[in-house]
Amino acid sequence: MSVPAAGGRHGPSTVDKLKMGGMIGGSVGLVMGFLFGGFNIARHGAGPNGVLRTLGQYMLGSAATFGFFMSIGSAIRTDGSPTAMEAFARAHARPIVLPRRARPRFDVQQR
Repeated sequence: MSVPAAGGRHGPSTVDKLKMGGMIGGSVGLVMGFLFGGFNIARHGAGPNGVLRTLGQYMLGSAATFGFFMSIGSAIRTDGSPTAMEAFARAHARPIVLPRRARPRFDVQQR
């Protein structure tokens, strides 16, 4: 049996989306920090802190940055102005079907 989404039938709340954006951004940041940090360590060396500590600093720094901006971005996307909601509803409304107009017939001359 599947677990229902937080918030019931109305969907996730703004706080839930904020947390979800932070977790996704943190995950992406960890991977990017691992890739860029590993490349930087391989290219320039680890320095006095050692490989693991330097790589951890890269990973945690990029995870915090990505997570912060992803959580803020997902919270901003959640809040919609009434004008934007109205435009969205208008764009997804059923189309109005107009009656077909009679087209004038043109005689095609054959040569």
